[in-house]
Amino acid sequence: MSSVILPSAPSESRPGRFGIYGGRYVPETLMAALQELEREYEIAKADADFQQELADLLRDFAGRPTPLYFAKRLTEDLGGAKIYLKREDLLHTGAHKINNALGQGLLAKRMGKKRIIAETGAGQHGVATATVCALLGLECVIYMGEVDMARQELNVLRMRLLGAEVRGVSSGSKTLKDAISEAMRDWVTNVRTTYYILGSALGAHPYPTIVRDFQRCISLEMKEQILEREGRLPDAVVACVGGGSNAIGAFYEFIPDRDVRLIGVEAGGRGTALGEHAARFSGGVPGVLQGTFSYVLQDDNGQIALTHSVSAGLDYASVGPEHAMLHDTGRAEYTSCDDARALEAVVKLARTEGILPALESAHAVAEALRLAPTMNPHDILVVNLSGRGDKDMGIIAQELKLEGATSLRG
Repeated sequence: MSSVILPSAPSESRPGRFGIYGGRYVPETLMAALQELEREYEIAKADADFQQELADLLRDFAGRPTPLYFAKRLTEDLGGAKIYLKREDLLHTGAHKINNALGQGLLAKRMGKKRIIAETGAGQHGVATATVCALLGLECVIYMGEVDMARQELNVLRMRLLGAEVRGVSSGSKTLKDAISEAMRDWVTNVRTTYYILGSALGAHPYPTIVRDFQRCISLEMKEQILEREGRLPDAVVACVGGGSNAIGAFYEFIPDRDVRLIGVEAGGRGTALGEHAARFSGGVPGVLQGTFSYVLQDDNGQIALTHSVSAGLDYASVGPEHAMLHDTGRAEYTSCDDARALEAVVKLARTEGILPALESAHAVAEALRLAPTMNPHDILVVNLSGRGDKDMGIIAQELKLEGATSLRG
């Protein structure tokens, strides 16, 4: 695999803008910090030593390249397209989040920042950030909504064991949106000493570009691996979309390949009413949330709507701005999967392939279960399996009423 993982030139026509989306909508106190980050990132991106250090850590510490696995039994069970799984769940800490956390952690160290803050929903970004801080000897504070802390207790314990301070957020819906707001308040107060490792491809410029670049290794590997295995590109790439970091990482190298369908799967939750899902492209309208202009779920008065998903990593009220551009230009398709179908996908993948996916990733698997039988046997479908499901066992056991579910939930 190539050691050069960052693009030499941005794909967007204006830095920080993806069509009309993106931008930098923040208090004045953060403008200098974001400008410093943009400047330092551009320098780091051109530094061969930085790129090599990151490539070495991704290989030796995180476990890249991840396998591209042919799901033979699942393919035979469904009929139709051949299904491959990009196994990001096999990375150290159990999800794609480590790619970005390592990149931003090295960037923070290069900038001389000793204190790291981050936010997390499902806990995987928090665990990845706490892991990187332990590796690099950095102080670490993680903000997490109290609802998510209860849903992801195992990850809270992992973060604390790694030496991070986990601060519960009790405002709003007590989920990811509120954790991001608290992290931004901390950053405004401590901006001179603190680096904010943002966990998804959203927020103010330059974060959507930085996170995208650090996750781009997923599609770089995917492209090489499918060409080696099948001698051609896939017909479709499918990924779940919360903030959108794993999806943009899986899509990015295929964007110029117009014959490859790019399919993002949002959280359909319990229903179509506002507050019952997190499907931004079917239920949202363009607006500004937490520093960037993108699709946002909001009520008639412009207030940010509550969201729901069985998956703590998908219930964000907005979506990364590059996805908004891909949606409007028609280059990517976005659909949704409800809680019940996601849980069915967990069981299906576990019992046909012996792989327990994260609830986030199960939304992408569910779309593959729907799509593959409609395709031809020579077609190829790749699912980005962004994380593993150990962290979700309590929720899965309770929702599926598995024996022993009460004790799993404590």
